[in-house]
Amino acid sequence: MQIEIGLNVAQQNAASAPPASAQTERAADARWPAGRRENRHGVYAAIDLGTNNCRLLVARPSDGGFTVVDAFSRIVRLGEGLAQTGRLSQEAMDRAVIALGVCSDKLKRRKVTLARSVATEACRRAENGGEFIDRVREETGIALEIIPPAEEARLAVLGCHKLLDPGDGPALIFDIGGGSTELVLVEPGDPTPRIKAWWSAPWGVVSLTESEGREAIEGPDRLSAYSRMRERAKRAFAQFAEVLPRDADDIRLLGTSGTVTTLASVHLALPSYDRRAIDGLQVPCHAMREISTTIAAMDLSQRASLPCIGHERADLVVAGCAILEAILDIWPAERLGVADRGIREGILRSMMARDGFVL
Repeated sequence: MQIEIGLNVAQQNAASAPPASAQTERAADARWPAGRRENRHGVYAAIDLGTNNCRLLVARPSDGGFTVVDAFSRIVRLGEGLAQTGRLSQEAMDRAVIALGVCSDKLKRRKVTLARSVATEACRRAENGGEFIDRVREETGIALEIIPPAEEARLAVLGCHKLLDPGDGPALIFDIGGGSTELVLVEPGDPTPRIKAWWSAPWGVVSLTESEGREAIEGPDRLSAYSRMRERAKRAFAQFAEVLPRDADDIRLLGTSGTVTTLASVHLALPSYDRRAIDGLQVPCHAMREISTTIAAMDLSQRASLPCIGHERADLVVAGCAILEAILDIWPAERLGVADRGIREGILRSMMARDGFVL
């Protein structure tokens, strides 16, 4: 039985972001781009433009899945400053357009015949999001589709659910983004888990960092700042937590985001990021909590010195840790599954399935 959710987000503090939304699986059907054509022997591509990253994946169908033939990822910080101005800045848009230009070149070079390109929270919230979409089409030829949170959650589940720990109990799948965090409650289903309920909270690593302020996060009282961020995220999840099953056995947890893959890399003490070691890893939740609080206590230079954090992630990772701990507070699983896959893979699987491939 589906859990119907029609709740308003609990009141945020004075630095609150726009209210989150929630729906059921019935409202999460993908809006398939018009003009789709058969692509049984072609090359597929998926672009995910988020608040912090621009990612591309190009693949061909193969037995039971797909084979990646090209990929691209770049931190563009499209949502930088959005919380203060309500608009995408010129500098952020320029960075994103340059990255999307690289994607466009790869689509042509790989002779991609069917692609879907999506934009998420930053473009949903920005007053000038539509203007930016028009600019991208004009300068790169890429037609970005601003998807609602329900579709973002559905694609994330479709892309990573195969890494769920085996079991018959309920599972929570989450995606900590730059501008929002999606939480999806699922139960076993065939061939994919059934979505029972989902929730989109308006805090991601960029929006939560800007809400607290970098001076507080880096200051001498930074652990207090961390506690405030963790509590802010937990309040944003509170009404969703009310519909989560109580005292359920065999609960499972799976995270897909730069936060969880980065913290998993720190857990393994990797000298550099290795997707093969991370994708599908199971980490004890208590270990992830210890890593999170340790990182929150570090200053910027100390965080940047960690090989799998570096300068690009050092200023945002603390907010990711706070969001992760807030999730562990409402869903006390013993282990966290780590997925280095998500929306892009969900897009590819969706397109290929619609063309008749068994994945």
